[in-house]
Amino acid sequence: MKRLALLSLTVLLSAQLLFSQDSLSHSQRMEWWREARFGMFIHWGVYAVPAGTFRGQKINRIGEWIMNRGKIPVTEYQAFAKQFNPILYNPEAWVKAAKDAGMKYIVITAKHHDGFALFDSKASKWNVVDATPYKKDLLKPLADACRKEGIKLGFYYSQAQDWNNPGGAASRKPASEGWANPDSSLIDAYTKEHDGHWDPAQTTKTMSQYIDEVAVPQVRELLSNYGDVAVLWWDTPTGMTHEYAAKLNAVLKLQPNIITNDRLERPDYPGDYKTPEQRIPKLSELDGKDWETCMTMNETWGYKSYANNWKTTETLVRNLVDIASKGGNYLLNVGPKADGSFPQESIDLLKGIGTWMKQNGEAIYGTTASPFGLLPWGRCTKKDSAGNTILYFSVFDWPANGKLQVPAISNKISAVSLLANHTGLKSSKTKNGLLINVPAKMPDSIATVIKVIVKGKIPVQQETPKTEMKSGLAE
Repeated sequence: MKRLALLSLTVLLSAQLLFSQDSLSHSQRMEWWREARFGMFIHWGVYAVPAGTFRGQKINRIGEWIMNRGKIPVTEYQAFAKQFNPILYNPEAWVKAAKDAGMKYIVITAKHHDGFALFDSKASKWNVVDATPYKKDLLKPLADACRKEGIKLGFYYSQAQDWNNPGGAASRKPASEGWANPDSSLIDAYTKEHDGHWDPAQTTKTMSQYIDEVAVPQVRELLSNYGDVAVLWWDTPTGMTHEYAAKLNAVLKLQPNIITNDRLERPDYPGDYKTPEQRIPKLSELDGKDWETCMTMNETWGYKSYANNWKTTETLVRNLVDIASKGGNYLLNVGPKADGSFPQESIDLLKGIGTWMKQNGEAIYGTTASPFGLLPWGRCTKKDSAGNTILYFSVFDWPANGKLQVPAISNKISAVSLLANHTGLKSSKTKNGLLINVPAKMPDSIATVIKVIVKGKIPVQQETPKTEMKSGLAE
């Protein structure tokens, strides 16, 4: 009887736990994400082998779209997999690089539009185990490394576009753009006639078959075989219907706490947060919903050997501050090489961001949007603390006269200091606002953070200047 009672109690507790997971609110599921503010995007796949060049010709636009932009036939593209052998892949080093940069989560392209799976999939042979000499699942060791370091792991999955698995959708971009074959007029004609496809091999099955035989089973594999999955990052709902989306959405029950973005199918599946790409929204565009800007360090997501237009550490840090000041997250991309290594430029930039974050991360993590809107000399983030308010003023343009003019704060000021070294600063209230005496020389040329602790809560003022961007921030 005791054994039966214990079994009954175990079943009851398990049911209660499952119910509590299923009943988590949107805010509860988003809590870690809002605290994190900063994550790493990783675009990696077979496209890293050609690295932007096909048949000796540089193909325009982003590296992971080379198959589509170059209209590469399926068999020719799949041949690149024979050269995909990432012997330098070190997931522990990848995770450490993200963590040292101050990132709290990673989202990796488990399968991009070329249909190639970075994992051992039973739903398609077009995967790293069956199609490459490496023959090992790439996601399992990454998942293990993330768990060890306390980094959340998310999977990007191209649910609609798939240029290799028959039946997948294909974007109807100009067929001749970047095309490396002199008979491009034939490709143009075929593409117009076949919903963006350029190879008959792509259309031997219907999209319904693709959804049922590849997409749904692969999402089930991703949500079943790698432990806790924090994010499912859908991309481009080309050809998606409500019926297809419902089938994919149903699989999410395997991970009750998972959050998703807004790209499964529009408008019926808005997900948990919005995803502006390669740009930071203006304040006038924000509607109170959670959002995340995804952005590259250079001009491509997937690796291209000649993509050298790298942003500076200053720009990347100020982007992060700008995004946090508007209540958003920053998902910053790295495009690894085919051998599994990060480009040295990415490594250097991550280290630079990490140096700033080690001293100033408090001004990013767990903060909410500025109560003052934008400021002409920098940005502000806010944090509530035991009934009081902490304001973090990130200064980009240092005042030449040694006096920083901050918007008026009616609350009592408890303390003012430099965040990096806790040096106290004198301040006084004037008719124009709070005036803070700062050092003659800017302590951190990227962004110097001044921490102001005030009594009580700060009302939202939204004193927004005419210009939305300052000091090289991305638009």
